[in-house]
Amino acid sequence: MSNRRRGQRRGSTLIEFTLVGIPMIFVLISTFEMARGMWIYHTLAYAVKEATRYATVHGVSCTTSPNSCGVTIGDIATVLKRSGPALIPNQLTVTFKPSAGSSTTGTLATLMTSTTAWPPASPAGTNAIGQPLTISAVYPFRSAIAMFWPGTKAQGGPGLVYFPASSTDRIQF
Repeated sequence: MSNRRRGQRRGSTLIEFTLVGIPMIFVLISTFEMARGMWIYHTLAYAVKEATRYATVHGVSCTTSPNSCGVTIGDIATVLKRSGPALIPNQLTVTFKPSAGSSTTGTLATLMTSTTAWPPASPAGTNAIGQPLTISAVYPFRSAIAMFWPGTKAQGGPGLVYFPASSTDRIQF
């Protein structure tokens, strides 16, 4: 091969890498970020479901003497934290909503210290068997590539998406 032909091919490797390599790196990083987002979302959904399940088996029968298995918002928040170890408690906003009365909302970190009985006995019958309970949560997920995901909007800054999760069940015991 002559020097002249070799000189004409110089730089083709750089152009090929630019055309193929850089998009492939973006696809690889995007795959990892999507997997991380799905892991966080499923962890959040599982933790909220477990906390709701725990609350539904501690209704009116647990607060009636001689039973002493009644729980507080702090107990349920601890179950949520244990079920979702990857979730940062200061960033997770949780809402406890009984069938009647007012909801309780706060970060998981602050709710873990709450000594308020839940489900509440007031208004009358709120903690009765068959009454629905809802626990919902919102968790921020930050990713540098989230701004490129289809269907996402800037919700709190570039690359920030809020993952919601909610679970409703009826008091069993």
